[in-house]
Amino acid sequence: MSFAKIYTRGVLGLDAPLIEVEVHISQGLPSLTMVGLAEAAVRESKDRVRSAIINSGFNFPTKRLTINLAPADLPKDGARLDLAIALGILIASDQLPEHSTAGLEFIGELALDGQLRPTTGTLSIAIACQQAGHQLMLPAENAAEAAKLSDFAVFAAHNLKQVCQHLNQSELLAPYMVTTEHTVEASSLDLADVKGQLRPRRALEIAAAGGHSLLFKGPPGTGKTLLASRLAGILPPLDLNENLEVARIYSVANMPHAFGTRPFRAPHHTASAIALVGGGSQPKPGEITLAHLGVLFLDELPEFDRKVLEVLRQPLESKQIVISRASRQMTFPANFQLIAAMNPCPCGYAFHQDQRCKCSALSIQRYQNRISGPLLDRIDLHIDVPPLPAEELQSRLPAENSATVRARVIQAYEQQIKRQGILNSALSPQGLEQYACLNPQAQQILSLAQQRLNLSARGYHRVLRVARTIADLNLSANIESAHVTEALSYRGATQ
Repeated sequence: MSFAKIYTRGVLGLDAPLIEVEVHISQGLPSLTMVGLAEAAVRESKDRVRSAIINSGFNFPTKRLTINLAPADLPKDGARLDLAIALGILIASDQLPEHSTAGLEFIGELALDGQLRPTTGTLSIAIACQQAGHQLMLPAENAAEAAKLSDFAVFAAHNLKQVCQHLNQSELLAPYMVTTEHTVEASSLDLADVKGQLRPRRALEIAAAGGHSLLFKGPPGTGKTLLASRLAGILPPLDLNENLEVARIYSVANMPHAFGTRPFRAPHHTASAIALVGGGSQPKPGEITLAHLGVLFLDELPEFDRKVLEVLRQPLESKQIVISRASRQMTFPANFQLIAAMNPCPCGYAFHQDQRCKCSALSIQRYQNRISGPLLDRIDLHIDVPPLPAEELQSRLPAENSATVRARVIQAYEQQIKRQGILNSALSPQGLEQYACLNPQAQQILSLAQQRLNLSARGYHRVLRVARTIADLNLSANIESAHVTEALSYRGATQ
């Protein structure tokens, strides 16, 4: 046989499109031609493949080799196609049985001695492979990641020779089995570490229960960062599909992630817009996507470049980010909770007439104006974090821990899912009309507040969503006037 076709997969954003590796051997001077929009790492594979085949005890054909990577208009990057190319050459040169690769897909980078090296994006590839009804053969180091999928056959090999022995049926590989169950470790960051600050703690609980965004504002050393870092520990646990969704993102980004935990991302204020959004010639996820189903914490918010902050506007509303390039568009998920912290002025002490502050009124205003009105309008809860008095810091009374707060959050979360199928923060205006009905007294309070606070339509709806979450935490089916009043207090504190 002089022709072979092997199936493998590329990685494009979070997707893993199918790639057909076609190998044709014909008469002529020894040469190897590769076509199909292959990038440098793929074009270099011919040298790795030649050495790997020879060092695995096989013959490299001394004829004219043509390798086509289809579809031709799909960019191919990385070295994950090495194994498929090598197998295609071996089948086309009659060193392996013709139909031995039926129902299988192959990924893996080859070393010169034939060893298989791990690749990125394994989980995305495994999900696409499972949907196609195929089995997957891959490097042993990637097997545990792919085996997270249920009812999916994964074969792990250490080198090219093992793969060939399996295809020859001389030494079959057993499907890879996960030896340990995935256990979610309890977070070491406990809310009990936070002394006092009852109002910010309450706001944190509301944000966790309803999926709301939150802004802490106060002088340095009051516990803003401490509070924000505890949010991920009081959020409800992720289900299996959500865990896979998060793990898939980190697999494509080639970053470590503890399976089963919610992401907590805290980029430095020198981060660029591309670092937040994602990008590159072959777009990779940015911090916004890496925080998907978790928390994005922006400390020292005004210190971020204004243009960087403005990129948050659209993802906060749509819960996804679209990266456009000349050739294609890619959509990354961005369903994150934004937690931000800021000082009231450049020196940090312009809080309730603090004598230490030497900033002028103009410099304070200029500092606070670094954050645009449209962005502030998209943040649901605005909380002042005051300095702690000495007696609260010295108090020995135990504060409420994360487990207790989390139980209440889960209860409110389940109420929302049972009632409307989504979190309160994701309710549309039509959904609010249906699920966030106000009594006449609450309506009157909200109407007055809208006039006095100059609430936009977006701000009005966000107050309603927060009020709905407060009612859920209080196990109330209806939104009472007290719930609306509390929601408004979180809105008007900084506006």
